[in-house]
Amino acid sequence: MTAENPIEGQVLVLTAAKASVGGQRVPDLVAEGRREVEVRADDLRRRYERVHEDDVRTVFLVPEGFWAEVGEDLGWSEREHETVARANAEQLLRVGKREDRREEFETALEVREAVVIAA
Repeated sequence: MTAENPIEGQVLVLTAAKASVGGQRVPDLVAEGRREVEVRADDLRRRYERVHEDDVRTVFLVPEGFWAEVGEDLGWSEREHETVARANAEQLLRVGKREDRREEFETALEVREAVVIAA
Protein backbone atom coordinates (compact mmCIF):
# COMPACT_ATOMS: atom_id res chain seq x y z
CA MET A 1 0.00 0.00 0.00
CA THR A 2 1.31 3.42 -0.95
CA ALA A 3 -0.16 6.84 -1.50
CA GLU A 4 -0.33 5.79 -5.13
CA ASN A 5 -2.16 2.56 -4.37
CA PRO A 6 -4.27 2.37 -1.19
CA ILE A 7 -4.82 -1.36 -1.62
CA GLU A 8 -2.56 -3.34 0.71
CA GLY A 9 0.16 -5.59 -0.67
CA GLN A 10 -1.34 -8.66 1.01
CA VAL A 11 -4.63 -7.94 -0.76
CA LEU A 12 -2.80 -7.77 -4.08
CA VAL A 13 -1.10 -11.11 -3.35
CA LEU A 14 -4.44 -12.71 -2.44
CA THR A 15 -6.06 -11.27 -5.55
CA ALA A 16 -3.19 -12.48 -7.74
CA ALA A 17 -3.61 -15.99 -6.33
CA LYS A 18 -7.28 -16.01 -7.33
CA ALA A 19 -7.00 -14.02 -10.56
CA SER A 20 -7.36 -15.34 -14.06
CA VAL A 21 -4.67 -12.91 -15.20
CA GLY A 22 -0.95 -13.13 -14.57
CA GLY A 23 -0.09 -12.29 -10.98
CA GLN A 24 2.53 -9.78 -12.04
CA ARG A 25 -0.19 -7.84 -13.89
CA VAL A 26 -2.46 -7.40 -10.84
CA PRO A 27 -0.69 -4.41 -9.19
CA ASP A 28 -0.57 -2.54 -12.50
CA LEU A 29 -4.24 -3.20 -13.25
CA VAL A 30 -5.30 -2.12 -9.78
CA ALA A 31 -3.22 1.07 -9.98
CA GLU A 32 -4.58 1.83 -13.46
CA GLY A 33 -8.13 1.37 -12.22
CA ARG A 34 -7.51 3.55 -9.18
CA ARG A 35 -6.11 6.34 -11.34
CA GLU A 36 -9.15 6.13 -13.62
CA VAL A 37 -11.68 6.40 -10.78
CA GLU A 38 -9.76 8.84 -8.60
CA VAL A 39 -10.42 11.62 -11.11
CA ARG A 40 -14.10 10.91 -10.39
CA ALA A 41 -13.66 11.25 -6.61
CA ASP A 42 -16.04 14.21 -6.29
CA ASP A 43 -18.70 12.32 -8.24
CA LEU A 44 -18.15 9.21 -6.11
CA ARG A 45 -18.58 11.30 -2.96
CA ARG A 46 -21.81 12.85 -4.23
CA ARG A 47 -23.44 9.74 -5.67
CA TYR A 48 -22.37 6.73 -3.64
CA GLU A 49 -22.24 5.52 -0.07
CA ARG A 50 -18.89 6.05 1.61
CA VAL A 51 -18.47 3.10 4.00
CA HIS A 52 -14.94 3.77 5.21
CA GLU A 53 -12.46 6.61 5.29
CA ASP A 54 -9.12 6.92 7.06
CA ASP A 55 -5.76 8.59 6.42
CA VAL A 56 -4.90 6.09 3.66
CA ARG A 57 -8.07 5.21 1.78
CA THR A 58 -11.70 5.97 1.15
CA VAL A 59 -14.05 3.13 0.20
CA PHE A 60 -17.37 3.49 -1.61
CA LEU A 61 -20.10 1.04 -2.50
CA VAL A 62 -21.17 1.44 -6.12
CA PRO A 63 -23.65 -0.41 -8.37
CA GLU A 64 -22.75 -3.81 -9.78
CA GLY A 65 -21.13 -3.42 -13.16
CA PHE A 66 -19.12 -0.35 -12.16
CA TRP A 67 -15.77 -2.04 -12.78
CA ALA A 68 -17.02 -3.54 -16.04
CA GLU A 69 -17.76 0.00 -17.26
CA VAL A 70 -14.35 1.24 -16.13
CA GLY A 71 -12.74 -1.76 -17.80
CA GLU A 72 -14.59 -1.05 -21.01
CA ASP A 73 -13.31 2.53 -20.96
CA LEU A 74 -9.77 1.23 -20.47
CA GLY A 75 -10.00 -1.59 -22.99
CA TRP A 76 -9.68 -4.32 -20.36
CA SER A 77 -10.82 -7.89 -20.80
CA GLU A 78 -13.55 -9.32 -18.58
CA ARG A 79 -10.90 -11.13 -16.54
CA GLU A 80 -8.98 -7.91 -16.01
CA HIS A 81 -11.95 -5.91 -14.73
CA GLU A 82 -13.02 -8.83 -12.54
CA THR A 83 -9.52 -8.88 -11.04
CA VAL A 84 -9.67 -5.18 -10.18
CA ALA A 85 -13.18 -5.55 -8.75
CA ARG A 86 -11.94 -8.47 -6.62
CA ALA A 87 -8.97 -6.47 -5.29
CA ASN A 88 -11.23 -3.60 -4.27
CA ALA A 89 -13.71 -5.98 -2.63
CA GLU A 90 -10.94 -7.82 -0.77
CA GLN A 91 -9.61 -4.52 0.55
CA LEU A 92 -13.08 -3.60 1.82
CA LEU A 93 -13.37 -6.99 3.54
CA ARG A 94 -9.94 -6.52 5.15
CA VAL A 95 -11.07 -3.15 6.50
CA GLY A 96 -14.30 -4.77 7.64
CA LYS A 97 -12.41 -7.43 9.57
CA ARG A 98 -10.37 -4.77 11.40
CA GLU A 99 -13.50 -2.73 12.20
CA ASP A 100 -15.66 -5.73 13.11
CA ARG A 101 -17.91 -4.94 10.12
CA ARG A 102 -16.92 -7.82 7.82
CA GLU A 103 -20.37 -9.44 7.79
CA GLU A 104 -21.98 -6.09 6.95
CA PHE A 105 -19.56 -5.57 4.06
CA GLU A 106 -19.94 -9.14 2.79
CA THR A 107 -23.69 -8.60 2.61
CA ALA A 108 -23.24 -5.28 0.81
CA LEU A 109 -20.94 -6.89 -1.75
CA GLU A 110 -23.69 -9.31 -2.74
CA VAL A 111 -25.44 -6.49 -4.60
CA ARG A 112 -22.77 -3.80 -5.00
CA GLU A 113 -19.08 -3.39 -5.74
CA ALA A 114 -16.36 -1.65 -3.77
CA VAL A 115 -14.20 1.21 -5.01
CA VAL A 116 -11.06 2.07 -3.04
CA ILE A 117 -9.29 5.37 -3.64
CA ALA A 118 -6.54 7.20 -1.82
CA ALA A 119 -7.78 9.42 0.99
